[in-house]
Amino acid sequence: MKKKPVVAIVGRPNVGKSTFVNRLVGARQSIVDDLPGVTRDRLYFDVNWQNKDFTVIDTGGIIPGDEDEIMLNIFTQAKIACEEADSIIFLVDGKEGVNPIDYDIANILRQSKKPVYLAANKIDSPERNIMLADFYSLALGEPMPISALHGSGGVGDLLDVITKDFPENEDEEKDETVRIAIVGKPNAGKSSIINALLNEDRVIVSGISGTTRDSIDSRVKYEGEEFILVDTAGIRKKAKVDWGVEKFAVDRAIKAIRDCDVAVLVIDAAEGLTDQDKKIQQIIIEAGKGIIIAVNKWDLIENKEANSTSKYQKKLLNDAPFLSIAPIIFISAKTKQRLTSIYKTVKEVYAQCKKRISTSILNKILLEALAMNPPTTKKGKKLRILYATQARTAPPTFILFVNNEDLVQESYKRYLENKLREAAGFFGTPIRISFRERAKSD
Repeated sequence: MKKKPVVAIVGRPNVGKSTFVNRLVGARQSIVDDLPGVTRDRLYFDVNWQNKDFTVIDTGGIIPGDEDEIMLNIFTQAKIACEEADSIIFLVDGKEGVNPIDYDIANILRQSKKPVYLAANKIDSPERNIMLADFYSLALGEPMPISALHGSGGVGDLLDVITKDFPENEDEEKDETVRIAIVGKPNAGKSSIINALLNEDRVIVSGISGTTRDSIDSRVKYEGEEFILVDTAGIRKKAKVDWGVEKFAVDRAIKAIRDCDVAVLVIDAAEGLTDQDKKIQQIIIEAGKGIIIAVNKWDLIENKEANSTSKYQKKLLNDAPFLSIAPIIFISAKTKQRLTSIYKTVKEVYAQCKKRISTSILNKILLEALAMNPPTTKKGKKLRILYATQARTAPPTFILFVNNEDLVQESYKRYLENKLREAAGFFGTPIRISFRERAKSD
């Protein structure tokens, strides 16, 4: 796959960078809010304009010289984005006019030696064009007026100029790369795991709870195979989630679970399995995604013995028997202990998610299960399974045709699921079993 041109969008906080990205992408992909510093990490999105594909990087607002930890990290992320980019869009606020911070940013961008396009946002009426003259003082060429919010102004003209030398698309096969969502509650070490796997500071890591707010995609290759790693915001209890930006971030994290192929649920080794971890596990299962439990910060556990992992795993399963369907791995983002086992385990789990068993073998498994433990009668009637078939994969879904749906008991459904797992595996993936009453005429 050819490398797409990369365009970084930079500027001070609250000039409309994320709104502009949303306009380009055509959906609400970046978090938008009136609070400065809402976009904290650099976010990557694919954009198509006039049959030309390119990648835009949405960055946190730059305030050069700000000593606040988060703002310093944002500044670092923006600088890295400029290094990665082939060209840069410097977004300024056309409504407010030139800000002293704009001059500092302009000086930094000139040092990058990359093509810089100056875009004055929030120019949504002819009267505001008067403000454009002020931006010539930034010495970055002609300012182009746009309105990211309304799509009016020169958004199209700006894109025409930026993409002038970009290659046109060629037909490519659908991307089948496995998506891995790294999920969990805040401060479990999700971003540290991503950074360790990528060997770079792709996402901001901080001791401040809730640092990651967006879901961030990173493409990585391991042993010749590509994966997409998705870092997500920590999912806290609903009662503790503030309305607005954080709620939207949590919604995005849940959406990332629904869009992934395999979810890695990161839990803190010292804290153990919490009620919130159990709720996140339930979200993954309900979404029908492959699941892996990653016990992070294993290096902090003292007085470990040869069988420490076995004891820990046994305690986990005693506390939450439903985790028995998921592989459990013990890792440390800090020391990189067993970190690459994530890739190996994801491949194994994804193969189980995509597994399909033949109709003849499926019916044989169910016949043996019925013979070993026949269903109990209900109101004098007995459940009969007439025929079964696998309807789909990811998650493996089975339809069982029966004589009477009302005779199906939840306990017996769980029994049949366990027998399917014993016979065919499906380790790390949910299983869907639905019962369908066969018409008498059939």
